[in-house]
Amino acid sequence: MSFYQHWRNLPAKAWRWPNFSPAEIACRGTGKITINEDALDRLQELRVMLGKPMIVNSAYRSPEHNKAVGGAKASQHLNGCAFDISMANHDPASFIAMARKAGFKGIGTYPRSNFVHIDTGPARVWGDPFPARASSFAPDQPPAREHLAESRSLKGGGAAGIATVGAAGVEVAQNVLAETQSAILPLVPYLDTLRWVFIAVALTGIAVAIHARIDDWKSGQR
Repeated sequence: MSFYQHWRNLPAKAWRWPNFSPAEIACRGTGKITINEDALDRLQELRVMLGKPMIVNSAYRSPEHNKAVGGAKASQHLNGCAFDISMANHDPASFIAMARKAGFKGIGTYPRSNFVHIDTGPARVWGDPFPARASSFAPDQPPAREHLAESRSLKGGGAAGIATVGAAGVEVAQNVLAETQSAILPLVPYLDTLRWVFIAVALTGIAVAIHARIDDWKSGQR
């Protein structure tokens, strides 16, 4: 184990647990930190097994801070091998099962404060049981369409937008030609026809976009 008077004094190369930071593990009251490599290895392993963030309420405690918060005199927090983890984003039963697989033997449950204590000390269990929850946390689902470019709504809307801009451009060109280029006035009627072609394309694109959105809604993909 290694000890530092403040977590900011910890050399960057001495930290090798990617999902946690020294500030998370350090004493909340003093900033002091004890690096218990075995415990941190198990904590990192548990994080990988869970596949989701772990909110660390408390990890290492300096003796003075442990006394101030009413911790046990022989608390495993003093050894840097105990962690209080919030259950805000975990199902307690699943979390505890995974923690045991990762090698944590001390398990304390605190449903009123919504956290679970885990440590690598002697095997023991204490605390009140968590009340049954309506359901466990469901895994995040990927969006229906990973690539926005595949959306028919986007394609239809894009076609409508481009055609609208094109129609506006033709109208501007028509006005400029009519006012400044009398030599090519015979071309103006053709530009007028082209503008209506763009408008027709724009309306078609809008119709495609509306149809695609309705279809998406019906399919439950939006």
